[in-house]
Amino acid sequence: MNGDSSLDMLAQALLLTTAMVVALILPGLLVGLVISLIQAATQVNEQTLSFLPRLLVTLLTLALSLNWVLRKIAQLFSDCIIAIAEL
Repeated sequence: MNGDSSLDMLAQALLLTTAMVVALILPGLLVGLVISLIQAATQVNEQTLSFLPRLLVTLLTLALSLNWVLRKIAQLFSDCIIAIAEL
């Protein structure tokens, strides 16, 4: 494994990390934005109203995407082990 393949593996790991974070955080951010708009329109300024829906959406997203995340991590780990074995 030379320097180029090491950098390629690092780039793949960072891209996978970014994709996983975006997949988990983005739905919660969108729900928070919608709730904030509703609170602004109705002038209800309660901080706790946006917490529970964001938490539930984030947990639901985590539950639905966990299989995909684990498969991607296992594939990246397998690629790393194969690249090390080819030394």
